[in-house]
Amino acid sequence: MTDADAKLREQAERRVEAKRSVVSHLFVFAIVNAGLFAIDWWTGGGIDWAFWPLLGWGIGLLSHMASVWMALSGNHEAAVQREMERLRGRR
Repeated sequence: MTDADAKLREQAERRVEAKRSVVSHLFVFAIVNAGLFAIDWWTGGGIDWAFWPLLGWGIGLLSHMASVWMALSGNHEAAVQREMERLRGRR
């Protein structure tokens, strides 16, 4: 395997791991929140408290998805390259 192939594989592995982390986060989010809604329904709570963890965790999940999407869109890599060039100019 050439050096370029090794770098490409490393980049591909990072991208796959980032995507996998979002899917894992989404799966746990769905399972836990379904359980919370089941407990809320089973206890007959009149205050539907299960919406609050759903809302808070949903915001966290959306920010995780957005950060992975931005990192994989190529904008992140372009920004890193610009910053590297700026730092090289300071030497």
